[in-house]
Amino acid sequence: MATIAPAQPRFSGAPSESAQVLLLVDWINPLTHAGADPLRRPALDAARRTARLKQRLTRSGVQSIYANDNYGVWRSDFRTLLKQCRESGGEAAEIAALLAPARNDITVVKPRHSAFYETPLQVLLQQLKARELVIAGVASEWCVLFTAMDAYVRGYSLWVPSDCIASASREHHAAAVNYLGKVLGADVTPSVPSKMTLASAKPR
Repeated sequence: MATIAPAQPRFSGAPSESAQVLLLVDWINPLTHAGADPLRRPALDAARRTARLKQRLTRSGVQSIYANDNYGVWRSDFRTLLKQCRESGGEAAEIAALLAPARNDITVVKPRHSAFYETPLQVLLQQLKARELVIAGVASEWCVLFTAMDAYVRGYSLWVPSDCIASASREHHAAAVNYLGKVLGADVTPSVPSKMTLASAKPR
């Protein structure tokens, strides 16, 4: 009887396993939607901290995945959107320069608020054998929160650094952080500890 060769992997160039994954939500953003003006400065501040966090996690071998709106343009692609943001000037261009995907990063285009809705994100996370998601992005009370809720019901542990997400409204941001922590059980510890946090961490 002829022997049967073992099945070959269906995909080549698959990323390495990563128990922790950094999920970057809507950072490549033209910031031209209604109500975007008050979001620009908080988003840039959060993007700077996210860029530093991404560097630290990447050095530790953590995989980064970008999940970005297609902004209703169904023929759009991530590279075109990145180019448009870079050429637009202002905060959108600065954020694009700070957080442009690196060679080994993965990009996903999403049609709605959650990064899980009608995207291959769950398949990617399963392939990576991910258990914890670190979520950073905009806006706190919209795409970040909706993505975190979908991650929660799928059983992922969550770290959503409160200084790496942003909103046009301080009140909405605070409410979102409160919900993430108290209802979803997410760790909302900032990526950069405050002086108060450092003081409380000192041995007594």
